[in-house]
Amino acid sequence: QLQLVESGGGLVQPGGSLRLSCAVSGMNLEYYPLAWFRQAPGKEREGVACISNWRGLTDYADSVKGRFNISSDSAKKMIYLQMNNLNVEDAALYYCAANRALVFGVCGLRTVDYPYWGQGTQVTVSS
Repeated sequence: QLQLVESGGGLVQPGGSLRLSCAVSGMNLEYYPLAWFRQAPGKEREGVACISNWRGLTDYADSVKGRFNISSDSAKKMIYLQMNNLNVEDAALYYCAANRALVFGVCGLRTVDYPYWGQGTQVTVSS
């Protein structure tokens, strides 16, 4: 059974950093698209970053390019999101997601591309 569990959220001041982690069980991370999404109150869920390990590709939302970095460790079955220079607009519930149906596929930032989701970890940015 595929399961994703996020951790690492918390309260951070503007300009600060956080690293989110996602523990994955039930799938091999090397061959499938993986991603991070976020959803702020009253807003739609949006794609933040994704990675296709097999292809060595990553993609980012314009709003986080240059500040966020997605990575994964296949041996540990972990997905990470390093977030730097955070601002109040980054505050949201962050989710990791996986697409086990798209072997060797290219990742995307659309919610419809991912059938498997974690429960989310809250990121609050405030002074």
